[in-house]
Amino acid sequence: MFELFRKRDINQGVEEWRSTEGAILLDVRTKEEYRTYHIEGSINIPLQTIDEAEVHIGDKNKRIYVYCQSGVRSASASRFLKKAGFSDVIDIGGISAYRGSAAKAQ
Repeated sequence: MFELFRKRDINQGVEEWRSTEGAILLDVRTKEEYRTYHIEGSINIPLQTIDEAEVHIGDKNKRIYVYCQSGVRSASASRFLKKAGFSDVIDIGGISAYRGSAAKAQ
């Protein structure tokens, strides 16, 4: 219950992802948004196709850090993934608050 009131910090989440072996950084924005810019090393499964996550991720016990643009879609995707049986899902909010470098489209 207290997780609802905890402020999500994408910067801290990305650092945790980098230090967690085998973890996945999941961008749930559209393919167009992802092509424009994204956090290097992330994978893109748009919210509209999140029901295909098991095909792309496989192991439901992997730690998954989820982000989007502002935090709304990442919250929805995180809820879906947890209901689908993924056991270690962390919503880290929106890339709009990210202070690190992001890969840009070429």
